[in-house]
Amino acid sequence: MSEALTPSMAGPGLLDRARIVAGPRFNRWLVPPAALAIHLCIGMAYGFSVFWLPMSKLLEGPGATCTGAGVGTLMFSSSCNWSVPLVTSTFEMFIAVLGLAAALWGGWLEHAGPRKAGFIAALCWGGGMVVGGIGVQMHQLWLLWLGCGIIGGVGQGLGYITPVSTLIKWFPDRRGMATGMAIMGYGGGAMIGAPIAVALMKHYGGGSAPAGVAATLITMGILYVIVMSLGAFGMRVPPSGWKPEGWTEPASAKAMVTSRHVHLDVAWKTPQFWLIWGVLFLNVTAGIGVISMASPMLQDVFGGHLIGLDSVTTLSTAQKAAIAASAAGLVGLISLFNSLGRFFWASISDHIGRKMTYMLFFIIGIVMYISLPTLGHLGMAGAFVVAICVILSMYGGGFSTVPAYLADIFGTQMVGAIHGRLLTAWSAAGIVGPYLIAHLRQAQINAGVAHNLVYDRTLYTLSALLLAGLVLNMMVRPVHEKHHMDEERLARERALQHEKHGGEHAHTSARGSFGALGVVSWLAIGIPFLIGVFIALQKAAALF
Repeated sequence: MSEALTPSMAGPGLLDRARIVAGPRFNRWLVPPAALAIHLCIGMAYGFSVFWLPMSKLLEGPGATCTGAGVGTLMFSSSCNWSVPLVTSTFEMFIAVLGLAAALWGGWLEHAGPRKAGFIAALCWGGGMVVGGIGVQMHQLWLLWLGCGIIGGVGQGLGYITPVSTLIKWFPDRRGMATGMAIMGYGGGAMIGAPIAVALMKHYGGGSAPAGVAATLITMGILYVIVMSLGAFGMRVPPSGWKPEGWTEPASAKAMVTSRHVHLDVAWKTPQFWLIWGVLFLNVTAGIGVISMASPMLQDVFGGHLIGLDSVTTLSTAQKAAIAASAAGLVGLISLFNSLGRFFWASISDHIGRKMTYMLFFIIGIVMYISLPTLGHLGMAGAFVVAICVILSMYGGGFSTVPAYLADIFGTQMVGAIHGRLLTAWSAAGIVGPYLIAHLRQAQINAGVAHNLVYDRTLYTLSALLLAGLVLNMMVRPVHEKHHMDEERLARERALQHEKHGGEHAHTSARGSFGALGVVSWLAIGIPFLIGVFIALQKAAALF
């Protein structure tokens, strides 16, 4: 993915943005695999659930269960096993830090460039996993939280937004498709990473997963540093004024697509920013609700019907295991549709517009959520699973469509930084969604509602959230021209981003052939992704 692209390499440092302005031999189709290399690694965030149970069984013996010990004690104790809720807090931490890091350093990223930001993301995400692995080895919960939760969360935030503005500038003709390709990797990262983690835990633990957790985290952390660094060094930025060959910006711009630019400091104060923030927050909250309860919901609603039993009976241990295996297949399908939905819906948005795409998310989503209780009551497990897959495709599609939505509304100059601020909606939804779902479910159980009916009110509540999101999306309008940057401020911003470097050759830049490098780059990314898809389909086969 590397190529000498600038006339002189003596001045700027190896990681500087000025160093990576594309020259004439570069091809823009080398940027998506570089972006995918980063997103497929940080997408392992969705696969961390494979670690939770083994992490709760690291110590053996009756004394390892420290009943009544507080969080403060367990954080520093090396003789007490950790509970599953304690270790799952790691996920909540790095999702929360993801949004905060993206918001704090999004503006810096625009000036520093994708190579420097991507390389730091690699060190933080991979290095954080290494620190977390050392924490598991020493049995220090605070070190696990610091490594995977805090340091890893910074890597998540920087790694997530690093390719966004770059891809949008490389593909002004297909913004949605471009960002959809990269962000698809985040949804599919677990399909590749989770099976690798399971295999490594068995290998290092001699068949015992708990014994292999530490070594697995360290190994995968080192692997991710290498792969993400390759992606970061493969990133290039177009010179100022660059356009795809043969493409001209449409003369009659769409009402919802601006050709001007809004500065980060102004964008986040506009009503449009907060309306889109609310749209993403509500879409993600509802989607996380389904993700967090999909497998237990399928088991509770259908029970023995999943393995062909016609009536509810007392189930044997073997039957319960078969039901759990069948429901686990849903997790594989969720990963697949979460990933592919990101590319599908973002690409569709290039043709029908971002606002209309979100309208479809909310309208179809409301229908799906309302229909799930009825499908459950009728025992239609197949239709129930299809509805969940559609919901999860739109959950993923919401993430991949929103960067292009922001570029349409605020322009492309600082879209990466604006996207970083917007991702605080994800952090908030990652806390609110699971909390809301867990408490609604428990309230139903406490009220004596049968287990196969406890999700009805929850699903109706989620559909109400989508209705609120639909209203917010309908309120989005173009930004008033008073918020646009004038030519002087735009020139200053472009100077900070070194866009003038190579700008005099914009009409001849990035006209190179795809070549052997392109083939190797796409195969290096495509083959692991397709293997992950195959594994996900294998798991899903248990449903049928």
